[in-house]
Amino acid sequence: MKVLTIMTHGFEETEAVAPLDLLHRAGVQNTLAAVASKGETLLKGRSDLFLKTDTTLDALLESHRSAEGIADAFDALFIPGGPGTWTLLDDGKAVELAKAFDAQNKPIAAICAAPLILNAAGLLDGKRVSAHSCTWKEIPAAQASGPYALDGNLLTSRGAGTAFAFGLAFVEMLYGKTVAEKLAADTML
Repeated sequence: MKVLTIMTHGFEETEAVAPLDLLHRAGVQNTLAAVASKGETLLKGRSDLFLKTDTTLDALLESHRSAEGIADAFDALFIPGGPGTWTLLDDGKAVELAKAFDAQNKPIAAICAAPLILNAAGLLDGKRVSAHSCTWKEIPAAQASGPYALDGNLLTSRGAGTAFAFGLAFVEMLYGKTVAEKLAADTML
């Protein structure tokens, strides 16, 4: 499995690292793509921790020619949340990417404020969704959800405190219950 993770400065470290680690343990080939100015690949999280990405989203768009081309090349999309979510919304490329992955019915996982990107893409209408309380005005359905929600090809979650459970749910979405249960046991959950 090949998962594309898109992020920018202000990403929530726990929401990125916990799921990425679990995906890696399950055998996923993660590609981290930065949405930042001037080709930056070293991103500063909300708690001042740094994460080095593999590439930039602009480079991927150039090499794959479109959001649809990127969706063709990957099996799933992951969007960590945090204050950087508003930068991703303003940029607009994450919204187009979400639309492209959804058009192919490929898994999309978004946590914390990142479901706002799915909402902007028009993907949440009538869906069960979980998201951080800062999104509840824009996504009222998220108030009534649990720590994470799976509806079709969309997996959403509340925030840093739910990152591990969300990561395991993402693994289960990609590889099935047996692999997720083994990971849970291996990590002492």
